[in-house]
Amino acid sequence: MPVIAIEQESAALPLADALIEGGLPVVEVTFRTAAAAAVIRVLSRDRPQLLVGAGTVLTLENLEAAKESGARFAVAPGLNSQIVQRSVRMDLPFVPGVATPTDIEHALSLGCKTLKFFPAEALGGIPMIEALSAPYQHTGVRFVPTGGITMANLEVYLRVKTVSAVGGTWIARKEDLASGNWSQVVARCRAAVEVVRRIRGGC
Repeated sequence: MPVIAIEQESAALPLADALIEGGLPVVEVTFRTAAAAAVIRVLSRDRPQLLVGAGTVLTLENLEAAKESGARFAVAPGLNSQIVQRSVRMDLPFVPGVATPTDIEHALSLGCKTLKFFPAEALGGIPMIEALSAPYQHTGVRFVPTGGITMANLEVYLRVKTVSAVGGTWIARKEDLASGNWSQVVARCRAAVEVVRRIRGGC
């Protein structure tokens, strides 16, 4: 899943078209920039075939803006029970971030089973995910590792049974957005999709 911090609303549609052309029609637009809500709104309205989510949802205000802008899911680096509970009332699928067994149990108590494991590489990467999976796999927990994921280690993450998706900023880098280097975005999407197809038989 491409994780994007986009500064300019004008880059929204070219980015969407590059992701779609590359066969990866999903994006997490992070609330790290002032343009996030406007970008989500444009993408949701003008590229309905793109699955648009909101990332770095740290506050209730972020959550409200994500929903109002048309986001179809929301993601956070951590677990804030107030935000999770509000997302349920808003009928907005929410993926909170976890790093420890305590976090996982808190998430489960709130009804969350798809969890962002962040920052994945800094927390131990594959060995840590496998260790966490052992006592919780039977609960249906699935992980979306993000943080330090690149094409170089994408395959090993996708081979872990409890990993449902992988998030990363390498698909569309800030410099690509700034320079309009959409051909590179398309190429990275296609490369990532090929890895998914080889490992899991589809995308």
